[in-house]
Amino acid sequence: MLDDRLLATATTKARRLALGMPRSLKRTLLGLVDMCLVTAAFLAAWWIVYRDTENAALPWALLVAVAGTTLVFWVQGLYRSITRFVDARLAVRILRSLLYVGIAGALLASVLGIGKPIEAAALVAVFTAFTAISSSAVRLVVRSFLLRPRRGSERVLIYGAGQAGIALGTNLMRQRSFFPVGFVDDDPRLQGSFISGLPVVARNDILRVIHREGVRRILLALPTATRDRRREILGFLEDLPVRIQTMPNIHDLISGRSHLAELRDVSVGDILGRDPVEADRDIMRAHVRGKTILLTGAGGSIGSELGRQLVVHEPKRILLFEQSELALYNAERSLRKLADGIGAQTELVPLLGSVQDVQRVDSALTTYTVDTVYHAAAYKHVPIVERNISEGIRNNALGTRVVAEAARRHGVGVFVLVSTDKAVAPTSVMGATKRFAELILQGMQKLEGKTKFCIVRFGNVLESSGSVVPLFREQIRSGGPVTVTHPEVTRYFMTIPEASQLIIQAGAMGRGGDVFVLEMGRPVRIADLATRMIRLMGRTVRDSNNPEGEVEIQYTGLRPGEKLHEELLIGTAVEHTDHPEIMRAMERSLSWERISAVIEKMQEALNAETLDEVQSLLASVVDGYAPEKLDDYLMGTAHASKPDGASITYMSGSSQLRVVNAPPE
Repeated sequence: MLDDRLLATATTKARRLALGMPRSLKRTLLGLVDMCLVTAAFLAAWWIVYRDTENAALPWALLVAVAGTTLVFWVQGLYRSITRFVDARLAVRILRSLLYVGIAGALLASVLGIGKPIEAAALVAVFTAFTAISSSAVRLVVRSFLLRPRRGSERVLIYGAGQAGIALGTNLMRQRSFFPVGFVDDDPRLQGSFISGLPVVARNDILRVIHREGVRRILLALPTATRDRRREILGFLEDLPVRIQTMPNIHDLISGRSHLAELRDVSVGDILGRDPVEADRDIMRAHVRGKTILLTGAGGSIGSELGRQLVVHEPKRILLFEQSELALYNAERSLRKLADGIGAQTELVPLLGSVQDVQRVDSALTTYTVDTVYHAAAYKHVPIVERNISEGIRNNALGTRVVAEAARRHGVGVFVLVSTDKAVAPTSVMGATKRFAELILQGMQKLEGKTKFCIVRFGNVLESSGSVVPLFREQIRSGGPVTVTHPEVTRYFMTIPEASQLIIQAGAMGRGGDVFVLEMGRPVRIADLATRMIRLMGRTVRDSNNPEGEVEIQYTGLRPGEKLHEELLIGTAVEHTDHPEIMRAMERSLSWERISAVIEKMQEALNAETLDEVQSLLASVVDGYAPEKLDDYLMGTAHASKPDGASITYMSGSSQLRVVNAPPE
């Protein structure tokens, strides 16, 4: 045991010493080794063919063979290759080099009259074979020595033996964290072969390789695979006892947002079984290029991705309107990097401010001639808005009115509201405020003016802040439990880029007062999503059928305002648009006079902090919203006991301290 440990330590030190040598020294040593091998190969070939070592021509022939072979090897780039990254194709390069040497040697032997022509040919053939075998073997042995798994490195399989897989394997060989043991590929022509010295196995052999090699992770190198193809592969890999990760997709690699060696957990979009809706990029570009655009909520999940999609189509200017300084800083920095990377000349203007601030919004539209407004600013987390009713209404509904009126006043061409499926028959304050915002725009559209107001409504957005996907991922990494509100709860999902492209395209298609809805396929059962994420991250689900599993799913119950199932349409009246998967909903709207009257009363109620009246006013205009009697939780109140038995309450949307239930004096 001690001898084995000493040997392992000595081997590790030798490997580190070899890897730490200067490149010039490595090349010199390899050249000296080749000269020794060529000398031995030539002498052996001469003896086999001539059985005579006293021939006066031998020293000159040997000198020519050694010098010529070394020179050709250098010209062919065999000393420029990094030895630990050579592969089985090395033998072909060596044979090609020796072919040149052999032809030159045969011609020289004929000129000098060394033996018979058939003997010269035999000498060249034997010498070429000996040199090719010995030179290739030395390089492959050195490669094998240098690429032995380092202590602590994790063994991985690469799914995909194409160019991306080979490049990923090469990148991993340069790191200490991972050690690739082979490739998996569905092409029978590649199965059983070796690429970069690593075996290529069939899909059905994966489990055997996992157990034999101690593989703990499979890396997908399929950047150009279709969604259906990736989904089918993930369905096969899901039950294997390993973690599944992937390299970035081809679009992220091309755009520079990701690098080849970046590994990430499998995209939930690949799990959900829904192909993304492709936007018409020509329509998007025609609507965006050369325009000045105001983007509210620019630092949010949707706002920041919307900014990226806009920059790609090169608008003249984007006004990034955001109330969080940190979010605004990050959004501007990200967009500047993207613009520089693609050579876009778009001017980025960061504007700090709230959409509730009439003067700040008006100032932005006065300073710049804005063509289009994308209104993404909103409070969207259902439980938080339930606890902060007045702020939710002020920001989501009345803030929308502020920006929309300013846009109409300044003659903005198009105003697009980012809405949500929670606005349909809402059970939450957040959903009701978003539906009220929709009604405000539809009512304003009935007034005279240049601005076309339209609404884009969609379901949950994957990877957005606060969505279940990053929450589940964090919970799985920490060992669980994964929290799901209800075993049967379902949601619609779409990707952030998909949602952003839809918003831009809707702006181009709007006629005024439109509600655009995306065909989102079938809703996803959240419990199934949690189960698949656990398995693909290499963990097992702990339940009654598997009490020894690693991660438990806990059901916490629906939170206030949450629905078991979401809907996308109010009623069933829809019409198709020029885009096959974007529908225009035909829904009831209210007059601007009715909306204005409700807003006026609502502002009075908000100022008086009579939240039950605020909710009643909201219910009077939003179909399907029927709030129950307010209790402390829905009002967003926080209680603390006082010595005299009274309780103090901080009312939502106010910093005023009130004393309630105080005993009579």
